[in-house]
Amino acid sequence: MKELSDELIASLVNFCCKTLVAVIIIVIGFKLINVLMKHLKKGRFFNHLEKSSQTFMNSILTITFKSLILLIAITELGISTSSIITLLASAGLAFGLALQGGLSNIAGGVTIMLFKPFKVADFIDTHSDSGTVKEINIFHTILETYDNRLVVIPNGVLANTTIVNYTASKNRLLDITVTVSYDSNLDKVKEVLTNLVINCKYRLPDKDYLVALKEHGDNALIFTVRLLVKNDDYWNAKFELLEQIKREFDKEKIIIPYPQLDVHIEK
Repeated sequence: MKELSDELIASLVNFCCKTLVAVIIIVIGFKLINVLMKHLKKGRFFNHLEKSSQTFMNSILTITFKSLILLIAITELGISTSSIITLLASAGLAFGLALQGGLSNIAGGVTIMLFKPFKVADFIDTHSDSGTVKEINIFHTILETYDNRLVVIPNGVLANTTIVNYTASKNRLLDITVTVSYDSNLDKVKEVLTNLVINCKYRLPDKDYLVALKEHGDNALIFTVRLLVKNDDYWNAKFELLEQIKREFDKEKIIIPYPQLDVHIEK
C-alpha cells in the first residue's frame, strides 16, 4: 500500500509540475505574441499593406500563434502529437458542423480581402446598414454610422449581399429633385437652377451638369439637378445647394408646392 501511495503521490506531483509548466508556457507565450504583434504592426511588412489588410492579417497571425502555443502546452502535459492531431481532427469535424456560421464568416473575410469590394475608410451601404468601414477582422466588419454608432456585421453576410460603395470613386454624382408649381415659368426656373449649379463652389468645373424637367407630377412639375462633386464635398454641396434653391425661389417668387387633396361633398 505504501508503495502504491508513494507512486500516486509521485504521479500527482509530476502532473502538477507539468500543468504548472503548461500554464507558464501559455501565459508567457501569449504575452510574447502580444509584444511580437505590436512590433509587426510597426514593421515594413504591415506598413506596405492597406489598413483593411492589416487588421485582417493581424487577426489571422494572432490566432495562428496562440494555437501553436496551446499545442506546445498540451504536448508538455505528456499527450502525444498524434493523439492531439486525431483529437483535433475529430473536434474539427464536430465544430465544423456546429459552427458553420463561423466558418462562413472566415470564408467571407477571405473573399473580401481577395476581391476588395470595399476597404477601411470607405462609405458603404448594405441596404440594411450604412456607414464608414472602421475595421475588417477575420470574422466580422465594423461600420461607424453617421450618428457615431458602431455596427458589427458578419463577413459571411457581407460576402453574400449587394454592397453599394460610395467612395470607390473619387467623385460622386449629386442628384437633387426640385418641385415647382404648374403656374411657374419654366424658362425662369431653369435659369435660376442653372445659375446656382454653375456658381456652386463644390461643382467640378470640367464635368458636365444637368438641369431638366424630369416629370409632370400630381401636384407639381419635377425638375432634376445633377452635378459631379468630390466625395468629401458631397454632403456640404447638397445641403448648401438645397438652401440656396429655396432662397432664390423666394426671391423670384417661384412657388414650391405641397401635396393637396380636394374633397368634394355632395348633399
